[in-house]
Amino acid sequence: MSVRTAPRLLVIALLSFVAPAAFAQDDDESGDDKKVQYKAKTEIDFEGLDVSGELVKPAGSVVAETKRAAFNPLIRLRTDFAQEMVESVDEIK
Repeated sequence: MSVRTAPRLLVIALLSFVAPAAFAQDDDESGDDKKVQYKAKTEIDFEGLDVSGELVKPAGSVVAETKRAAFNPLIRLRTDFAQEMVESVDEIK
């Protein structure tokens, strides 16, 4: 094998791998997409099988406690209505 035949053999080997890929295209090149049709209903019968399994839960649990927001209240809640009770007695008389 001479030095000149080695590149030729390399080119021939590469073309032998590339050429079949070019002919592997579909004959129908009209641009129409083929649509896949599935059955309307798939039915799986498990009556003849014994299906067993385990319930898997996460190992930990997340407890999220939210703190109430501390606002400066605009309305002050009164704890006693003693003065109003005294005045209401005068209104009844």
